[in-house]
Amino acid sequence: MEMDMDTDMYRCVECGFRIKTLFVQYSPGNIRLMKCENCKAVADEYIECNFLILLIDLILHKPKAYRHLLFNVLKQGAPHFEGLLWKSTVGYLLLDAYRSLVLKSCDEEWSSSTSLSSLVWTCRKLMTDVFLGNLLFLGTFLLATKIFLSRSAGSLRNKDILLAILISSYFKMFLIIMMVWEFPSSVIFIIDLFVLSSNTVAVKVMTESAMSRCIGACFSAHAVKIFTTQVPELRSLRYSNFFSDLMP
Repeated sequence: MEMDMDTDMYRCVECGFRIKTLFVQYSPGNIRLMKCENCKAVADEYIECNFLILLIDLILHKPKAYRHLLFNVLKQGAPHFEGLLWKSTVGYLLLDAYRSLVLKSCDEEWSSSTSLSSLVWTCRKLMTDVFLGNLLFLGTFLLATKIFLSRSAGSLRNKDILLAILISSYFKMFLIIMMVWEFPSSVIFIIDLFVLSSNTVAVKVMTESAMSRCIGACFSAHAVKIFTTQVPELRSLRYSNFFSDLMP
C-alpha cells in the first residue's frame, strides 16, 4: 500500500521531497504553483517553462530537470506507463540498430560489397548487436543495481528503472542528424559518452544514491555491451586485414 501511495505523489524538483500536488488551478490559464514543504522553493518551476528550457537543462544534466521528467511527467502510476515503456523500448532498439548500421557503413570493405552473403552477415551482426548487446546490458545493469544500489533501489520496480534508462538515452536521437550531415564515426562514441553520463544522472535521481555508485552501475553495464558488440568486430577486422596483407 505504501508503494501505491509513493507512485501517486509528485516530487519537488529541487530536493526530491514528495508532494501531493504541483499547482492549483483557479480558472483556465490561471494557476498557482505550490511550494515544497521541505525546501520552501517552488515544487516544479518547469510547469510554466517552455519545452526548450527543459531540453537545455536535460542536456546540461541538471538533476531537477530529470526529476520533473521522471517523477512529475512520466509518473509510474499513470495508466499510460506500460505503453510508454514499450514505445521507448522500440525506439531505443531502432536507434541502436541505426548506430550499428552507421558503424558498418564506415567500413570500406562493407560499403563496397553488395553480395548476398555480405548482406546476410550484416543483418546477423545487427541483430546480435541490438538484441544480445542490450540483453547483456540490461542483465548487467540490474545485477549492478543489486550490488551497488541495493538499499536505495529496493523500493523501486525494475520497470521504473528501465524506463529511466530508456528515457535518459535521448542523446541517441542525435544519431538521426547523421542521416542529414556527414560526421566521422568518432561522433558515435562521443554520443555514447553522453548517454552514459545521462543514464548516471537519471539513476541517481531515481535511487537517490551516491554518484560514485551510480557511475559504477551504469559504467559496468555499458562496458559489457561495448565488449560484446565492438571488440569481436574489431578483432575480426584486424585478422582480416592481417590475412589480406599476406595475400600477394
